[in-house]
Amino acid sequence: MNSPQRFAELPEYAFPRLRTLLGDLAPGHDAPVEMTIGDPRHAPPAFVAEVIAAHSAGFMGYPPNDGAPALLQACAGWLSRRFGYSADPATEILALNGTREGLYNASMALCPEVKNGQRPAILMPNPFYQVYAVSSLSVGAEPVYVNATEASGHLPDFAALDPALLDRTAVVYVCSPANPQGATASMAYWSDLLALADKHDFVIFADECYAEIYRGDAPTGVLEAVRETGADPDRVVTFQSLSKRSNLAGLRSGFAASGPGNIARMKQLRAYAGAPLSLPLQMAAAAAWDDEAHVVANRALYAAKFEAAEQILGGIDGVGIPDAGFFLWLPVEDGEAATLRLWGEVGVKVLPGAYLARDTPAGNPGTPYVRAALVAPLDDTVAGLTRLRDCIYT
Repeated sequence: MNSPQRFAELPEYAFPRLRTLLGDLAPGHDAPVEMTIGDPRHAPPAFVAEVIAAHSAGFMGYPPNDGAPALLQACAGWLSRRFGYSADPATEILALNGTREGLYNASMALCPEVKNGQRPAILMPNPFYQVYAVSSLSVGAEPVYVNATEASGHLPDFAALDPALLDRTAVVYVCSPANPQGATASMAYWSDLLALADKHDFVIFADECYAEIYRGDAPTGVLEAVRETGADPDRVVTFQSLSKRSNLAGLRSGFAASGPGNIARMKQLRAYAGAPLSLPLQMAAAAAWDDEAHVVANRALYAAKFEAAEQILGGIDGVGIPDAGFFLWLPVEDGEAATLRLWGEVGVKVLPGAYLARDTPAGNPGTPYVRAALVAPLDDTVAGLTRLRDCIYT
């Protein structure tokens, strides 16, 4: 039987690959600490369950595919408060069943089959969230991995690429705050990228799912740059999520915002292929977007863990504590070797950085790193980081 080859060269996904690496290796501590996956473990806001119960009759009917008006209005209100950006909830916002759905299907809706007579390219940071590559392959585009290293501020330098490549680029993915490095795009970075997008006629997919986990000043959002520069809102699509902001990964609620042209095309595809959230869950999501108190409290919990990270790891050569997100991108000689050592000797489970990136002619930028997620309770985080430091850096 013939099988499709479009995904034949995909590597094993990061977490099954980690399980294969560790195999039967027993943890070297009687209290293992899990620091691999970015699975929020803080309590979600208590009102969510109450809202779901109050709207439980809505489970009987089919939900609004593009998002209930109350949810779309709540998303628009949050964009206004957070980024000072005015979006029409009816034409410029699309509710999503988890942001990964949107990050995948946006290419289906918006990437052309041909760009300037050639196979289109979709650019993405390297390391990156793996759905970007699968989305690119699904539409027949060429995924191009642009290394985001310490030298480039852990954000990709798209302007340094060959203009011929940029001329056939249809989409550029950017993650800010970046997963895994925590780097944030400045107003200058976004503005320059918008100008580059205009020059070479591509769309920016801004994955901003970690935008509410930060210390100090809030990261600049792409819609702030659209507002400041007067750019065409159809030049960008931003993706937002409740998973990290509200510790509601299981709710599967996010949204996309863009200009009316992009959203209309995304809605058209979603009418055939979308899987909308049930109405009670949409109402719970609306309540979460409308509330800021639980977000401030959540951010404070992460801030305490980052303060602990600074105390434990501060001063170690090459170790930087990011201002946003909830990952540490820690330099080691070899990520796989360090992962095996940490698990086998001190019972701390991290993820090899190479599993989040791809090989390029310039190498795999994740090879000399491990990623550690600061999602466990504070005491466990302190224990894990202390063992990690003593095992790897002393």
